[in-house]
Amino acid sequence: MPDTSGLPSHPLRDVTDTHLLSDLVRASAARRPEAIALTHGDQHLAYGALDALVAAVAHGLAALKLQRAERVAVYLEKRAEMVAACFGSAAAGTVFVPLNPLLKPEQVGYILRDCGVRLLVTSPDRLALLQPVLAQCPELRHVVVTGDEPAPAMPGLTSTRWADFIAAPARAAHRVIDTDMLAILYTSGSTGRPKGVVLSHRNMVAGAKSVAGYLGNHGGDTLLAALPLSFDAGFSQLTTAFHSGARVVLLNYLLPRDVLKAMERERVTGLTAVPPLYIQLTGLAWPQAIDEHLRYFANTGGRMPRETLNALRERAPSAKPFLMYGLTEAFRSTYLPPEEVDRRPDSIGRAIPNAEILVLREDGSECAPDEPGELVHRGALVGMGYWGDAEKTAERYRPLPAGIGGREHGLMLPEIAVFSGDTVRRDAEGYLYFIGRRDEMMKTSGYRVSPTEVEEVLYATKQVGECVAFGVDHPALGQAIQVIATAPDGSAALDVAALLTECKRLMPAYMVPHGIEPMAGPLPRNPNGKIDRKLLATRWVEQHDGAEASAPAAPAAATNETART
Repeated sequence: MPDTSGLPSHPLRDVTDTHLLSDLVRASAARRPEAIALTHGDQHLAYGALDALVAAVAHGLAALKLQRAERVAVYLEKRAEMVAACFGSAAAGTVFVPLNPLLKPEQVGYILRDCGVRLLVTSPDRLALLQPVLAQCPELRHVVVTGDEPAPAMPGLTSTRWADFIAAPARAAHRVIDTDMLAILYTSGSTGRPKGVVLSHRNMVAGAKSVAGYLGNHGGDTLLAALPLSFDAGFSQLTTAFHSGARVVLLNYLLPRDVLKAMERERVTGLTAVPPLYIQLTGLAWPQAIDEHLRYFANTGGRMPRETLNALRERAPSAKPFLMYGLTEAFRSTYLPPEEVDRRPDSIGRAIPNAEILVLREDGSECAPDEPGELVHRGALVGMGYWGDAEKTAERYRPLPAGIGGREHGLMLPEIAVFSGDTVRRDAEGYLYFIGRRDEMMKTSGYRVSPTEVEEVLYATKQVGECVAFGVDHPALGQAIQVIATAPDGSAALDVAALLTECKRLMPAYMVPHGIEPMAGPLPRNPNGKIDRKLLATRWVEQHDGAEASAPAAPAAATNETART
């Protein structure tokens, strides 16, 4: 007989027993089935209806005979189908891969190939753009298409309309426990292509409970999902809300003003965003009604400038500020309690509930107070490594030394922690302060961007001879991407305008270089024969008198998901 213990509606399952991701929806549906779970425009979906839709997706995946842990990619803007596809994949025992709606077809194709996606959920217009790359995805077998039109026929693939997909009869799901794979979130690495961070049910559920605990989320809250759901912090708006029985407003916005309008219209009580969006929001007049219901605002994705924090507190004086630090590899690591903001506004706080944050020297010993060291995260939120990349996994996910973090010498099995690569210090009272990164990653508009990923696209245009990318301080973006490049062999000069046009065609908006500076080649090398990125970045800053990049940024480039819907 088939194992039915993983079925969403299994009669012996305690609905309050939330160990798996889909349990969060089921438990809230059991408590208050009529309460609104999702709002998208003028559409509202109650918890009871969402729970039924999640189960229907799980049955649809079972009908297509997807095996346990096979990957389900979701390439949609924020909408009910996006949420149901992810949670339904979890309920079915498969692994969901949420794709940033800003990604271009070539980048989507890379992810589909990298993790061997078996089924893709997308919209008709996005599918049309993806057609040229899908033939290069050998593991892909099924496409589910939203909308009312019949799904198009595609060679070698079954294509199903969403309405038909969720109409499949009930079937048994695969048995799943909380340490099983749940999701793969793609984030830029220090070199080359994005890497997939593998998370378990335990990672996400423990994270939801921890964050909802210190934010005080409850069934009366309304959270605005402004960040992409492909971000760990963006997806967290769903998990914390569903754990608490709160409502989530899904917003795909064009301009920052749309965010303020949604906050006023929907009486939002909790907003989590990245510094570039907050900087844009503080440049606008806020309706008085926002302060009447906004209970907190939370920061992620980089340091909040103090002037921006002060401006937010002026516009919403009743709201509590939560300054947070996190890693996709371990979800969320620290937060600064609101009552500490005035005393230590530059701190990233202390460990979130059910996590321990260590500051270690290179030899694995603990640092003294105020001694710089590497931030190391241990606990239930530590992810499962990078998909298909043992080398990168070994760099970041490492065993804790004996005697550190409660690891006694008599414990024979190792405990794996995340070694962040970030340098921090801890003061005598236990509060942490960010100092810098050990690698060359750029943090722009809330995104981590690999310089070599930018360089690969530049080389692919065949419009440069040599190039190097690096981040420079920017008042709105955190860092702006600066490029130094030489002309192609045989060319008299670098055509910067044409190169930027190609960048806009091939890159998502947040990855497009802020500036491209021509230089006569060859570019300088380091002793290993590689282009000396650090030297070129230092020279650039010196030549520009150490000033921040100051050209205006594209509006809402960090989180605008409406460019292609």
